Amino acid sequence: MRISLTKSIGASSNLVIALFSYKDLKTHQLFKTLSNEDKRYILGVTQKKELSDKGSAVLYLPSNPKRAVTILGLGDKKIWTRKKLFLASRRIVLELKAYRIESAVLSLENLSIRGADTDELANLIVQNLLMADYSFTEFRKEPKNGWPKITRLEIYSKPAKKLEKAIKEGETIGNAVNQCRALSNIPGGIMTPEKLARAAVKLGRETKVKVKVLAENDIRKLGMGGLLGVSSGSAEEPKFIVMEYGPVTKSPIVFVGKGITFDSGGIDIKPSGRATDMKMDMSGGAAVINAIVAIAKMKLNVHVVGIIPAAENMPSGSSYRPGDVLKTITGKTIEVVDTDAEGRVILADALGYAQRYKPSLIVDVATLTGAAVVALGSRTNALFSNEERLLNFGKRIGDKTGDFAWPLPVWDEYDEEIIGISGDVANLGKYSSYGGAITAAAFLKQFVGKFPWIHLDIAPMMTPIEGQYLEKGATGTGVRFLIEIAKTFK
Repeated sequence: MRISLTKSIGASSNLVIALFSYKDLKTHQLFKTLSNEDKRYILGVTQKKELSDKGSAVLYLPSNPKRAVTILGLGDKKIWTRKKLFLASRRIVLELKAYRIESAVLSLENLSIRGADTDELANLIVQNLLMADYSFTEFRKEPKNGWPKITRLEIYSKPAKKLEKAIKEGETIGNAVNQCRALSNIPGGIMTPEKLARAAVKLGRETKVKVKVLAENDIRKLGMGGLLGVSSGSAEEPKFIVMEYGPVTKSPIVFVGKGITFDSGGIDIKPSGRATDMKMDMSGGAAVINAIVAIAKMKLNVHVVGIIPAAENMPSGSSYRPGDVLKTITGKTIEVVDTDAEGRVILADALGYAQRYKPSLIVDVATLTGAAVVALGSRTNALFSNEERLLNFGKRIGDKTGDFAWPLPVWDEYDEEIIGISGDVANLGKYSSYGGAITAAAFLKQFVGKFPWIHLDIAPMMTPIEGQYLEKGATGTGVRFLIEIAKTFK
């Protein structure tokens, strides 16, 4: 789907008109471009009707029966918010696809939100249009009449370089989210650690991103016992992916993404039905890969490093076992209490490696715990940090981008709950049924040293829920969060 500005409207252009109420129809700039005949028809059809934030109407015009006007309800103007903007933008795409309308002109009128100028508004709308347009059809048979598609959307506005740049940036971010979703949705039998590494290399070549992939022997030489332990039950070798972009500085921002390409649970195998979505357990890694590529495409003046430990967690005669003790790159040892708490084990090595860069900030993104979903539901990710200011910063980033993040505590007192008996730390909390997202964060905190750190547990928003107007499967959460950090962190 191509998105661009247009200063004129053709006689056959389909229109999208967003309204809080049908009473506002007469004054809308797109409505004014219609012929008197078409205006009378639309006013007659919509007279005395209410328009909710889920309501819409698609009307074909008497002057041209092939020309459609889509009216999109925005709900109560008094409670119009950034969140509602995201959803309304996505609904535009779904409405057009439902009627197989392949191109349309829309306007920014009525869509303004507090705290965003016109450029940011357009950027956000474009991101969400593209996110709603994504579908994963790689393994599905195409219907006889083809998949519904939108080839072109135009935003009605006078030409402006800043606005054009904002739209282009929105496209870059939206496409990065969708590329993350595409990687995350690929079945685990295909998306192995090797394939994930190849995807990172390929995407890096398209931009000025340096990509280095460490193989199993390199990982062993570095002493990454956590990553080696988790991967020991799989026929697929682990990979350790390092990406780097920007002017080299002494203290880069380092992104770390969990790259478990399939999680069976290992020896502590998951119950029936719980493993189906575990092809998406590398969503954090996919988010880091695509965020860094987008940052490069946007030519941001920032030094960022991406680290993705990639492995499969599988049961076999060579698997790591409950009770094993693994030595990490930092020298700290991990007592394995549960092999299904493997994400934090591979992240321990990745976070330890991140310290080598003396980073100004470490941000890890991981589908880490079901406990985060239990605590928060599926409308926000869980946010942790070793600094209060970063909790506030992270929440603002989440609210701004749509990768929502709700702060949870990781006080030093929680450290007592992950002390090991045979090792320095245990990979499961002492009270395993309680506060699992927090004890997982407390575990990770042991491997970041004194560096500023944010942990985003993206398990809650890994897949969409009803009413979010996104295709089933991965959401690509984390990509927008990381890009915004690169843009704004000081």
